[in-house]
Amino acid sequence: MSRSPRPTRFPLGLDRLPAGALPTPGQAPVQPREPLRPQRPLAEAARDALHRAPPAGLGLDSAAVRARMVQRLRAEGLACEPVLQALARVERHRFVDTALATQAYEDTSLPIGHGQTISKPSVVAHMLSLLHDSERARELGALGRVLEIGTGCGYQAALLSLLARGVVSIERLRPLHEKARAHLHGWRAGDLRLVHGDGRLGHAPWAPYDHIVAAAGGDVLPQAWLDQLAVGGRLVAPVHDAYRGGQVLLVVDRSASGWREQRLGAVHFVPLKSGRA
Repeated sequence: MSRSPRPTRFPLGLDRLPAGALPTPGQAPVQPREPLRPQRPLAEAARDALHRAPPAGLGLDSAAVRARMVQRLRAEGLACEPVLQALARVERHRFVDTALATQAYEDTSLPIGHGQTISKPSVVAHMLSLLHDSERARELGALGRVLEIGTGCGYQAALLSLLARGVVSIERLRPLHEKARAHLHGWRAGDLRLVHGDGRLGHAPWAPYDHIVAAAGGDVLPQAWLDQLAVGGRLVAPVHDAYRGGQVLLVVDRSASGWREQRLGAVHFVPLKSGRA
């Protein structure tokens, strides 16, 4: 007694068959002449595309991305609303290299070339909050006139322009000065001036300053900074502390009778150097 052909079971190995070569019941599958290549993983294609083009479309220009960074800082105790609002407005990823753009909103420092870095968002936020908590800032309702030592890539200068009535930012390295100018091209918030010069000398033509902030630290504060700080003003800068064996954040307030200083927690900034390069 003959048996009927056994029905073909599914699923078939369709990835092993050429087009039009489906087997009929009882017929052995036709072997393809050339095996089909598997589809390229989408993750690999996405990584390659990221290296070929700027990070547009990754959501980095979304306000929600910056809002999440601000929420983290708020949860860590940052309570200065003007600073939080400035952080929510400035797109940090536009101030770092394309290859590092996806890390722009993490709380980490990133290299910007020439041995320099962009500081962690939490450090920038802390220093700006210290400025905004000064007696002078409370009187003015803003930071007034600010001197920034160490423009770097221009990110903090952009933040300061949203918080101050006028900003002078000095960078000693011409390549970084030019990079900051490119990053801030078209920036229309506040009165912001970028200077290629020796930051240790400050910028006397615009002195006195209501606030001074530095992104590089030495053994002592340059006297020019203290001289250019207005009465009632505040200076925030890293400085080497021999007792702690590293850098700390120094806050200096100037009054009519002199200067008062506070030494806060440990920080790590690039060394303060003189001259231009």
